[in-house]
Amino acid sequence: MDAEAPDPKVLLADKGYDADRIRDDLEARSAAPMIPGRKGRKHPVPIDDFIYALRNQIERGIGKLKWSRRLATRYDKTADSYLGFVHIGSLRLWHRHFVNRA
Repeated sequence: MDAEAPDPKVLLADKGYDADRIRDDLEARSAAPMIPGRKGRKHPVPIDDFIYALRNQIERGIGKLKWSRRLATRYDKTADSYLGFVHIGSLRLWHRHFVNRA
């Protein structure tokens, strides 16, 4: 969260990130935390179910990328070569939607 990057608009996370200090940090950055509350939270925090459902699609996409053994085990030494293989894996997944479609 301290990386040199633009401030986020929304943080999609699971219940493991339900902490008041994380929520306070996001609100200080003018970002909306989409983090469901834990069972033991005394004051439940409402979330937008539609936006939180997008998290499932993101995790499924990353899971499909990990079908490539090279991405799952991170054999590449540099970030550039790893990112290049992420692009190749993404193209392979994207290409499936156009092959053998009638």
